Amino acid sequence: MPPEPPIHPELRMPPLGILALDTSFPRIPGDVGCAATFAFPVRYLTVPGATVDELVHRGDERLLQPFIEAGRTLAAAGCIGITTTCGFLCRWQQALAAELPVPILTSALLQLPAIERMLPHGSRAGVVTYSAADLTPETLAAAGARPDTPVAGVAPDGYFARTIREGRATLDRARMSADVVTAAQALVKAHRDIGAIVLECANMPPYRAAVAKAVGLPVFDAVSLIEWFYAALVGLARNYAPTDCGTTTPLLQAEPDTRAVRRLIRRIP
Repeated sequence: MPPEPPIHPELRMPPLGILALDTSFPRIPGDVGCAATFAFPVRYLTVPGATVDELVHRGDERLLQPFIEAGRTLAAAGCIGITTTCGFLCRWQQALAAELPVPILTSALLQLPAIERMLPHGSRAGVVTYSAADLTPETLAAAGARPDTPVAGVAPDGYFARTIREGRATLDRARMSADVVTAAQALVKAHRDIGAIVLECANMPPYRAAVAKAVGLPVFDAVSLIEWFYAALVGLARNYAPTDCGTTTPLLQAEPDTRAVRRLIRRIP
C-alpha cells in the first residue's frame, strides 16, 4: 500500500502541487502563484530556467523534462494532484500526464471544449491571453480546443505584458486590470458571436470580475478550474442519502469540517 499523503495540520486536507515558472513579479491574491488565493493547502515548486521568454515565447522543448521531474517531486511529497502557473503548458498536457503518478491540470484552456458545449447555438468561447502571437492553433488543439478559437492578447508593449515579461518588482493592480479588460473588449468587438471568455493566463484571475462587468459575459479562469479539480481529488463532492419519503437529500461529508472547506464548496458551481 502506498503511504497516505500528509495532511495539512489545520484543514486536514492533502496539498495540491503547483509547478511554477521561474519569474520574479509580485503574485497577488487571486493569482495562481499566490498561496492566499486558495482555501486549501498548496505546495509550489519553481522549475529553474522556465522563464516566460523561454517557455512562452521560445517554446523550449528542453524544459519538458525538468517539468516532469518537478511534478514527480511534488507527487512524492504527497500532493494529490498538480497544476501550473502558466496556461501555455497545455502544450505538454499529454506528455506530463503520461509521466506523472497523479492527475495534472496544466491550463485554464483545458476547459474550452466543455464551455463551447454549454453555450447556446451560434455562440462560441473566446480567449484572452498573455500573448496572442504565441497562442497558436497548435497550442489550442493541444488543449482540446478548436484551432480557430478567437483569441485576443494584452498589448505586448503594455503594462501587463511588460510586468510579467520583465519581472518588475512592483505591480499596479488597476493598470494590470485595464490591460486585460481592453483585450477582452477587443475580443468581443471583433467576434460578435462570443458567448463566454476564458482567461488563459494564470495571472489574470484577479481581474476576472472587471472583465465580466466590462463585456457582460461569463468569464472562466484558472482559479475556478483549479478549485473544481481539487474538490474532486480530495472528495469534497456532495453525498446523497435516501430519506424516509424515498427522495434523496444532499449531505456534506462530515470530514473535513472547516470554514475554509465550506467556503471552497460555496465557490464551486
